[in-house]
Amino acid sequence: MKIIKKNRIFKVGNNIKLNNVADIYLKSNELITLKDKKKEFDITKKSWGYYATPSIDKRLNKNGYLTAIIKNKDTKNIFVVLVDKNKKKLFLKYIKKENIKVLKWLYE
Repeated sequence: MKIIKKNRIFKVGNNIKLNNVADIYLKSNELITLKDKKKEFDITKKSWGYYATPSIDKRLNKNGYLTAIIKNKDTKNIFVVLVDKNKKKLFLKYIKKENIKVLKWLYE
């Protein structure tokens, strides 16, 4: 694994600023775990690509995340998102403001 620290701020959506803090380069069969308080999820590099999340129906659910496929109505871009179960109302407010549609909740 190689980590290159960054400090680049840029705008996305309706006046949202993101701060790119690092690039992480993984080799095949390496895994990183991203943590937020008591919640976590993994990204695993494989020779054929990536496991972008742990199992949606078990580990993500156990760690308090709901998974959805969303589409930006303006740009037509499609994303997979992990929504904190305790912050679903905040997420719904966000997607309304950003003109985003939930195509499918993957936990249903």
